Amino acid sequence: MRFPLEPLLDPQQWQAMAEPLQNANADWRPGAETAGWHARAVKHNQQLDRSGALHQRLASELQDHLLRHPLVQAAAFPRHIHGILFSRSGVGEGYGRHVDNAWMAGGRTDLSFTVFLSEPDAYSGGALVLESPSGEEPFRLPAGHALVYPSTLLHRVEPVTSGERLVAVGWIESRIRQAEQRELLFELDSARRALFARSGKDEIFDLISRSYSNLLRAWDC
Repeated sequence: MRFPLEPLLDPQQWQAMAEPLQNANADWRPGAETAGWHARAVKHNQQLDRSGALHQRLASELQDHLLRHPLVQAAAFPRHIHGILFSRSGVGEGYGRHVDNAWMAGGRTDLSFTVFLSEPDAYSGGALVLESPSGEEPFRLPAGHALVYPSTLLHRVEPVTSGERLVAVGWIESRIRQAEQRELLFELDSARRALFARSGKDEIFDLISRSYSNLLRAWDC
């Protein structure tokens, strides 16, 4: 299951992240340095030095925003949000077809996310393209919006043809390891919330809540 966060950051918040990244003094490194051995040949972008103070401050702020977002809590069941990277792609740069590593230094990669920090009219090309059995789906979301998607999918970032693309990416290790179980729990929780809004706390709501809680206990890894 993939889902957008519309938005994750309000205009003031995403601009406060984007502005220091656009500063000429920001310490950018070749993106290939953080790619797995099989992805280095197709990763052509730049990434903010993860050891620097700017990265540590922005990554901590972004992690807080993600953890507080109700849809992340309801659909992703995050145990850890880790591996946040800030990426910049100029003309001719992108990231070819690849799948994310199953493990990063911070934990297992159950879900990936991309937070867009440039408005779509600030660059051309640069679409995030997800591949699935139903076909390819491109995404160029407004600044401050994010997309969360299964780390199991093949995906790519099309080359930028004009302007500059700024994003943050990272991974979620979920308390619920199986994607099908996360989806079922999300649907069950959505149903009980809709029922509560319509008729309050009644016997049916209590039974659904019991099932939801017991499935959480059974599936929590």
